[in-house]
Amino acid sequence: MCEENQTQVTQIWLLGFQSLHKYRSPLFIVFLLTYLFILGGNLLIILLVTIIDHLKTPMFLFLKHLSIADVLLTTTVVPMMLDIIFVKKVILSFWGCILQLYLFCLFGFIQCYLIAVMSYDRYLAICHPLRYSSLMGPELCLQLVIGSWVLISIIESSEILVLIQFTFCGLNSIDHFFCDFGPMVELATSDTSILINLDFVFSIFVIFCPFVFIIVTYICIMFSILKISSTFGRRKAFSTCSSHLVTVCMYYGTLITVYMAPSDQSSSYINKYRSLLYIVVTPLLNPIIYSLRSHEIKTAMEKTISRIFQNA
Repeated sequence: MCEENQTQVTQIWLLGFQSLHKYRSPLFIVFLLTYLFILGGNLLIILLVTIIDHLKTPMFLFLKHLSIADVLLTTTVVPMMLDIIFVKKVILSFWGCILQLYLFCLFGFIQCYLIAVMSYDRYLAICHPLRYSSLMGPELCLQLVIGSWVLISIIESSEILVLIQFTFCGLNSIDHFFCDFGPMVELATSDTSILINLDFVFSIFVIFCPFVFIIVTYICIMFSILKISSTFGRRKAFSTCSSHLVTVCMYYGTLITVYMAPSDQSSSYINKYRSLLYIVVTPLLNPIIYSLRSHEIKTAMEKTISRIFQNA
């Protein structure tokens, strides 16, 4: 309960980019175009994998769900961010802020598991090519995808249920452009140590364990590639996992940049801008990486465009 001189927080003020308000017009244009490109690129991948038969393979099925997560993640944050750029600050209801936090965590951290699943797929394709079709069947693919979504949903729901048990009184402004976990915990006026410890444990299962799994699979992949006698064979084997490897480095690089920094006041301010890396930059680059490096995606795009012009 709040004290007599404090009021229960029912609204959250998002302060956004107040120091950059004089640049609001170019910022709005840049972020709007970026958001449209993210939607266009990822929705194109989703469409191609859905309608093109030769793209209905495990790797592209996982890529499709990664693109879905990218679209949902950016849509959870960016439209409101565009609003904040012009009006300086936005008011959200407390429960609206909690909902945004839950969706942001869900769509953001599901990518850890999807990327780990994709690394397992690449491991089977390179280390066990003769058994790949039997090991990575459609049923297993579906189970891995659904299992990832369900597990992340349970973990994030548990964390949010603990968060809403705390008392929020008095201060109701966040120096951020969305309801991130750290700023929300800082608003709580009750002891949040149990949530911080719980978040650390959950981070081990959500971020650290998939990362270790990815490292182990790529160590096995590298040993298998080195055993290939021909240069052409090694190059071809590496090319099958190069796009995914770039995605791994990019995604975990942004997470480490944001969450491994010291948690003082200045770094919290800087993290607001670092957050743009995984909210905007990573979803923007994913379709570019796979479109440029995947022969199948480029071929599917060319065939689809030619069909459109033929039917026009």
